[in-house]
Amino acid sequence: MASRPTPRGRAVRPVQLVAMMIAFLLIAVAGGVLTAGLLLPAVGSVGAVGNATTDLFSDIPTELEIDEPSEQSVMYDAKGNEMAVFFAENRVVVGFDDISQHVKDAVVAIEDHRFYDHGGVDPEGILRAVARNVGGGELEGASTLTQQYVKNIQVEESRVSNDPELYQAATETDGAAGIARKLREARLAIALEKVRSKDEILTGYLNIAQFGPSQYGIESAAHHYFNKTAADLNIAESALLAGITQNPAKWDPVSNPENAEQRRNTVLGRMLFLDVITQEQYDEAVAVPVADMLDVQDTPRGCAVAGNAAYFCQYVVNDILTNEAYGETVEDRRQLLNRGGLEIHTTLDPDKQEAAFEAVTDSVPIEDESGISMALSSIEPGTGRIFAMAQNTRYGMASEDDPRATQVNYNVGQSHGGGTGFQSGSTFKVFTLVQWLKDGHSLMDRVNSANRVFPRDTWDISCDDPENPAFRPGGDYEPKNLEGFGGGVETVLEATRTSINTSFVVMAQQLDLCDITSTAADMGVRTGSGGPLQSNPAMVLGSNTVTPLSMANAYATLASGGVFCEPVAITSMADRNGEEIPVPPSDCQRVLEEDIVNGANHALQAVMGPEWDSTGSTARIPPRPSAGKTGTANDDMHAWFIGFVPQMATAVWMGHANADETMGGEVINGVWRDRVYGGLIAAPTWKAYMLEATEDMPIEEFDDAESTVVRGEFLSVPSIGGQSVEDARETLEDAGFNTTMGYPVDSGWPEGLAVATTPEAGSSARRGETVTIYTSGGRGGGDD
Repeated sequence: MASRPTPRGRAVRPVQLVAMMIAFLLIAVAGGVLTAGLLLPAVGSVGAVGNATTDLFSDIPTELEIDEPSEQSVMYDAKGNEMAVFFAENRVVVGFDDISQHVKDAVVAIEDHRFYDHGGVDPEGILRAVARNVGGGELEGASTLTQQYVKNIQVEESRVSNDPELYQAATETDGAAGIARKLREARLAIALEKVRSKDEILTGYLNIAQFGPSQYGIESAAHHYFNKTAADLNIAESALLAGITQNPAKWDPVSNPENAEQRRNTVLGRMLFLDVITQEQYDEAVAVPVADMLDVQDTPRGCAVAGNAAYFCQYVVNDILTNEAYGETVEDRRQLLNRGGLEIHTTLDPDKQEAAFEAVTDSVPIEDESGISMALSSIEPGTGRIFAMAQNTRYGMASEDDPRATQVNYNVGQSHGGGTGFQSGSTFKVFTLVQWLKDGHSLMDRVNSANRVFPRDTWDISCDDPENPAFRPGGDYEPKNLEGFGGGVETVLEATRTSINTSFVVMAQQLDLCDITSTAADMGVRTGSGGPLQSNPAMVLGSNTVTPLSMANAYATLASGGVFCEPVAITSMADRNGEEIPVPPSDCQRVLEEDIVNGANHALQAVMGPEWDSTGSTARIPPRPSAGKTGTANDDMHAWFIGFVPQMATAVWMGHANADETMGGEVINGVWRDRVYGGLIAAPTWKAYMLEATEDMPIEEFDDAESTVVRGEFLSVPSIGGQSVEDARETLEDAGFNTTMGYPVDSGWPEGLAVATTPEAGSSARRGETVTIYTSGGRGGGDD
């Protein structure tokens, strides 16, 4: 950007002031003939006066580095529709040929009519200014367009670098300091004219100058005041804008239309005097009232203008601000967004986004008296591309008129503008199911779903820290089933279909809880706080506070065949010149074997079955195959449905966003709800969205599960006759079976030795099945 000006704060003596005025004139006279550097000896020859200024001139730079001015950045959805605009200064940079000739003529006429004749400074203007300011005070009227361009460049640098001292030096007007600034501008202007054409300088000025209280550059001003491009401005409009730059607040036609009309006519008069326009054109232009010319268009900035996609927009903003690929510091990244003129193309599908917003607001309207919130995230398996992100609140700050408005994105965690997450309820059972299959168990294994107490010392938690209170010290665990469900021995497949709590706790008790949370994390589950998932018995049924987006993504790992991808919101980004800025690619990796995935998907498709006790039956979308899982936190505080088809995974959450409060016993969307569970509202909301979002997608089938995953691997039961009980257990467990003890039987073997099993030796039994060991009771057996 611009070179730094003369060091600030130096006192300038009266003799130096006179010397600088002389130098100023000498520079101006020689402006188009000599370089600024060659003028210094001439200034010095003035004698004592010149000597007094030599050290001042040595501090003035002779070259000006010009960075592109700050320009607005624009965010687009996946179909190229503009979503939001971001800027520190509302500016759109355009080329020379994209600006009306009327604007160029008007600005030159009113600001510097000898612009195309001088070499960067204007001697006549300087003499006029000297005469006006010989008594001291504010310096005015001497700057050429080139000098004004130089000044604006340095002002822009001060804004970008947030340097108030640089701004003060670039805008100083009082006395000697003001004259010093003019000298600096003059020398830089002359140097600039040696390397830039007049048209380039004029274009640069028109792009950087302020044309209104918050309009920077001619293109933004044309859009703001007249709802047209700079190329389409007529004579009257051009004169109006050309007049504003002298004092953007005073001549603003919106707040001061009478002043603006007077200033416009002054500009038109100059254009007529200089034969830029004809008398007829002048008369026609001055006859139009300013009010009749205007078609004011504000350009709101930020995500609030993105409508129902505002929360996704904010997610993208946070994605940029938290990613070091876009700058070393957060402030660097913010500057890039607000000043870099970026084109940001995102993954958001506008049709799916509209369907998502309609689905959640149809289920629980924004103004619903229940105050219940709802959020939906939809993502593409195998890529991580976020299709939709919606919630039933308006984006903004809460107010008396809209107390539920919020900028908190309920779909994501704190790093991306969200909260701490929500308890997932039974949707977390999926990860116990996956780990069950990974550890060699099957869907047809049978577990006892009776309510019971699970003692603390019966759990395998390899990563447990005894000092970590997350384990709930003192903790025997006593989960309960929903009334009317569970209580008998049933298969894992049936336990999944009907979501039996104790069945999954029994399964988890046979696993390492740390393996379950590790698998969940590998598949994409994230807490809202960003901390690790807690490995404790309660987490089996969903005590961890997780985010809807991460749960949708974890289920997308199943939909993709076991490939996890980090969520992706940005597909491409380009700078102001159209050059691509690299964006992080989809980070995808296989985390599950396909046979495990196919087994889990087989069970989760059963959840969507037509049977009345299939917990996801209200989400079915036949004839399209789908899979999913309901979830309800304790006391109906949160309700979920997360499901997927091969091409898309979607999570729906509902609850009170700011507290763990029951949703039962209140009116929701006009209907009294005694209870609120995952299949009641969340599942039908998922269905409503998916029917719309998949309408143009081909119907795809899930891959079949291998028989060993569904039915288990059948093994031959080994003989343990004559072994000690300890050796018999070891033999059977090494062969892939669980064991339990039966009663003593009549046998010729010595009393206490293992003699028989059920199933019997040599028969086939499913891997992991429990084999009963019978011991010898000696002759006469063990019965009375």
